[in-house]
Amino acid sequence: MFQTIKEWFWLEELWLPPTMKWSDLEDHDGLVFVKPSHLYITVPCAFLLLIIRYFFERFIATPLAKTLGIKKIPKKIQHNAVLENFFIQSARHPSQNDLYGLAKKCNQTVQQVEIWFKRRRNQERPCRLKKFQEACWRFTFYLFLTIAGIGFLYDKPWLYDLWEVWNGYPKQPLLPSQYWYYILEMSFYWSLLFSLGSDVKRKDFLAHVIHHLAALSLMSFSWCINYIRSGTLVMLVHDVADIWLESAKIFSYAGWKQTCNTLFFIFAAVFFITRLVIFPFWILYCTLVLPLHYLKPFFSYIFLNVQLLILQVLHLYWGYYVLKILKKYVLKKELEDQRSDNEEESTEEDEPECLKNGRGTGRNPVPNGQPGH
Repeated sequence: MFQTIKEWFWLEELWLPPTMKWSDLEDHDGLVFVKPSHLYITVPCAFLLLIIRYFFERFIATPLAKTLGIKKIPKKIQHNAVLENFFIQSARHPSQNDLYGLAKKCNQTVQQVEIWFKRRRNQERPCRLKKFQEACWRFTFYLFLTIAGIGFLYDKPWLYDLWEVWNGYPKQPLLPSQYWYYILEMSFYWSLLFSLGSDVKRKDFLAHVIHHLAALSLMSFSWCINYIRSGTLVMLVHDVADIWLESAKIFSYAGWKQTCNTLFFIFAAVFFITRLVIFPFWILYCTLVLPLHYLKPFFSYIFLNVQLLILQVLHLYWGYYVLKILKKYVLKKELEDQRSDNEEESTEEDEPECLKNGRGTGRNPVPNGQPGH
């Protein structure tokens, strides 16, 4: 039964163009071609990356953060049993009537109670050090992947593998550089997916889940059907923009506002060029439009391009937020991430003396979010 399901799933009519058969992808004359089994190693490699990430954040990112003046400051708050009980059992955001009632019970002013709830909510938010650690890890790996991708691709044909295959050209054998590039990329995306629950959660959490799943599905599919050139180019186009975003976030958490703003503008330019120009008008054109000149659409063609179109929709979604940030900066001379779940904070001058304890130094708001991978 398993063999029957396997044969049905891998029907040549579903996955391959009329000019090809699975036998064309079998190893011969010392040439190795891609196989789905090659990707099994990506899951254990993802867990290995999580271990490497733990030691990287602890022994590299944390000392760097301390050098830049970013410290994990304990968020102390004056204990109040009545307010704590209401916070846990009733509501994190009390109504105005609740504030009046709680103030009367605690013999405090409404302002004191309101500030206590603000600081209690802030106590559960991730600290700046954790955000800095995550940004450092992603920046390091995106930089490594981009350098590796350029090294693997600089002397290779950059596109048209689908067009050439469907036009009768033979398939190219697998190169070691292509293999390791895919393994690194897929392992990294698996690790990002596995760590979503523990990473800083943002408003576009669902978009990140969809993006990671679409990216993994696209990479797996392009590998199994040997659409290597298109797959590697898609990965490179995504990685090159993320470097600048993560570097901007690093300097944002360090309080280097001008450097952060400059890097964010570079990121915005690279993002729009790679994901809203190169991706749709070059990659999608070669995978979606050109093949229609030579054959009728079939399942493999449709499946590949649906995934690419999902990525393009996400590009437009994140591009909207990038434009929103740029617009706010132009109008108000201030960058602020529209996706971050920022909690409003009172300044020390506004707080009563009894609540002035354990407060850290505030920093300028800047882009804290991650449009795309």
